[in-house]
Amino acid sequence: MSIFIGIIGIFITLAVGFILSNDRKNINYKAIIILMVLEFVVTIIMFKTTVGLKIIESVSNGVSNVLNYGYEGVNFVTGGLVPEGSSVFFINVLMLIIFTSTLLSLLTYIRVLPLAIKYIGGTLAKITGLSKVVTFNSINSIFFGQSESLLAVKSHLDTMNANKLFVVCTSAMASVSASIMGAYINMIPAKYVLVAMLLNSLSSLIMATLVAPIKKNEDETINIKEVSNSNSVFGAISAGALDGGKVALIVAAMLVAYVGLLALINGFFNSIFGIGFTEMLGYLFAPIAWIMGIPANEMVTAGSVMGTKLAANEFVAMLQFQELIPSLSEKTIGIVSTFLVSFANFASIGIISGSIQAINGEKADIVAKFGLKMLLTATLASVLTATVVGLFI
Repeated sequence: MSIFIGIIGIFITLAVGFILSNDRKNINYKAIIILMVLEFVVTIIMFKTTVGLKIIESVSNGVSNVLNYGYEGVNFVTGGLVPEGSSVFFINVLMLIIFTSTLLSLLTYIRVLPLAIKYIGGTLAKITGLSKVVTFNSINSIFFGQSESLLAVKSHLDTMNANKLFVVCTSAMASVSASIMGAYINMIPAKYVLVAMLLNSLSSLIMATLVAPIKKNEDETINIKEVSNSNSVFGAISAGALDGGKVALIVAAMLVAYVGLLALINGFFNSIFGIGFTEMLGYLFAPIAWIMGIPANEMVTAGSVMGTKLAANEFVAMLQFQELIPSLSEKTIGIVSTFLVSFANFASIGIISGSIQAINGEKADIVAKFGLKMLLTATLASVLTATVVGLFI
């Protein structure tokens, strides 16, 4: 029954995208069908084949081993501050972002990532008929944050119409940065983080091109030199470390603010209405959780986490969800974990608008106008990814 409900949920998600579309006559159905098939194939391989399960296990173990080297640096700086057996979120989770950001910056400078992104994106453009810039940005968003992924296509912004700009910005919002992947893995199961990062690139293209159809541009060329501004290996290492440190501090500041505010709002709602704000969000998002395939007896709990992610951010939601995981079914854990792996929240509207303003002021006004629609579409992409994953758990 949950599989049947999940399939219905996928059709509902696509139907909402169709209703939101600003140019239904020019929707590229071929691209959407191809992307949906790719998404199902990837999910089936990863969760239902021996090879796929081994790939996930190997990648998860590989990532964990690499992160352990990062902890060497964290322990060297903070050794003795955390009692053995205890955990301090800033030290054990957020400081690891510095190492992963450095590694990502180094791989970018030596052109390993840019070349892979360029050719994978180019192949995706050929088989779907979508714009090369759009597919490049979608694959690029698997590894880089919202601002960084937009910087990689800055030379194309001048010639982008509103629909192409919408697709590019939505892909950035529906993704996460590989530099904070390690932090996520410390809170939710690694396999769902890895699969969500890959599938979100496809889901964001499906939903964004459904809402804002675009035409293929044969004259587009991708310059991978724009991906990195570093002039040397040591410059890349330094830049990555500094960027990672900034991100860790920003996330820490946001968590202090959002967790504190949520506690305040929960206290206010409890005293006035007898029900907490996050619990109220649970009832509001419960129907969405249900059509995603989450069991009825867990849909309010799941809805509460999903609502928190949209209202605050994925870190706050993951911290809330981490405590609930032992009491939930594997299906709910998989669906909710996958849903949480994206930047789609209200704060991201400002982040993306600000990034575009810094790169190309003329396009910033356009982005500001479709901010809420972009958030809704990116959230639909997360719903689509999580629902597809739920079918195979």
